[in-house]
Amino acid sequence: MYWINFLHIYQPPTQKPYWIKRVAAESYNKLTKGLLQNKEAKATLNINACLTELLIKNGRQDIVKNIKTLAQRGQIEFTASAKYHPFLPLIPKTEIIRQIRLNTQTNQKYFGRLYQPQGFFSPEMAYSRKIASIAAELGYTWVLADELAYNGQVNQMPHDQLFQVQGLKNLYVFFRERDASFKILSAQVFSPKILYDLLGQRLKSREYLLTAMDGETFGHHRPGLEEMLFQLYAEKKLISLNLSEVFEHFVGAKKVQPLDSTWALMKRDLKNKTPFSRWRNPKNPIHLKQWRLTNLAIREANKISPNKKYYGKIKAMLDRSLHSDQYWWASAQPWWSIEMIEGGAKELMETVLAIPTASPGPKAEAKKLYQEILYASFAWQRSGKVDQMARASDEDVTQRITRKETQLSKEEIKKIIQTLEKQMQTAAADLEYERAAQIKNRVRELKEHLA
Repeated sequence: MYWINFLHIYQPPTQKPYWIKRVAAESYNKLTKGLLQNKEAKATLNINACLTELLIKNGRQDIVKNIKTLAQRGQIEFTASAKYHPFLPLIPKTEIIRQIRLNTQTNQKYFGRLYQPQGFFSPEMAYSRKIASIAAELGYTWVLADELAYNGQVNQMPHDQLFQVQGLKNLYVFFRERDASFKILSAQVFSPKILYDLLGQRLKSREYLLTAMDGETFGHHRPGLEEMLFQLYAEKKLISLNLSEVFEHFVGAKKVQPLDSTWALMKRDLKNKTPFSRWRNPKNPIHLKQWRLTNLAIREANKISPNKKYYGKIKAMLDRSLHSDQYWWASAQPWWSIEMIEGGAKELMETVLAIPTASPGPKAEAKKLYQEILYASFAWQRSGKVDQMARASDEDVTQRITRKETQLSKEEIKKIIQTLEKQMQTAAADLEYERAAQIKNRVRELKEHLA
């Protein structure tokens, strides 16, 4: 069985130096060194160029150098993306193409000609027909999407063939396997054996497994999980491939029309026809105000003639302000951060205010929307609405025990509990109380299962 390990690493452009250095030490450094020590281990990597710059700025040139060495060895395949991690389906085509080109220019500055991606990763694994069309137009060979994008169901997708996007010549789509990916990122797979048991007879088959998740999962979000990853590589029961190498082992393709989706998509989102609900929920008034402010900033910035001397400055401000984090942290599903909400709104407002030729009306509207976003956020938090929405959310991290989990022995489940309890203590020590509470709920469920 072939295995493609896709890792996405990113930090928002507004991230504080403390967190850049901490995540670099806990995750990126360990990941790159671990891969360097095993020359047969491969990973398909998306590194948004804003993170590349942040690593350089914060003194972690060594990590950039490690990534470059891995690419030289052929252990890493780069993907293209958008520099500042915007939510691409909801912004104009002109901004999408600009962000992709900025990403390429910056990453080629640091990785040189090694950065020649064949595939495209849309931030948040956000797929829409518009994104696929743009990827094809720019000459990319493949895009990534979540398994639910295949037909709205899980465990129905064949794993021994390729998929081509219908109506787009020569554009393939690779679907991330949801079950295996979730089990790993939630630390339910804490040893290779558990993954092998999950795969069952597939281990002996001529199929491929595509797991995809944030690279920060290993070492930062899940302390110690990087050791499981390196052990998985070392045991070699799965043949490690870069994603584009799949074409060397499988031929022929089924034509598909993937659904609008993200890697946070839930079945209820498909039912409600809101595939992007964590970034723009029509029932979330904060989201609606955020997008009014976003569209205002884009509209006003694009009124500027490229001949104006301040054009470059304003466009750079807009580029940075479009990062997707601000909408995600306003979803309360269950993720919530007033700091991220306010920071994003402030950047968008300041973009409008910095335009010398913008009229008083748009500037006043930008200020008003910023204030309304901030006031609404504090009101939600004070009233308990955030807690109510978070409890109602069936976030992936707090999944119920699945049928396959019940096949684990009591000893294995006890080991999972021990791992989760350590992560809960780490989260609490880092003042990440919401994450600690979610892990606590997961531990409670597992203990109830043992009873």
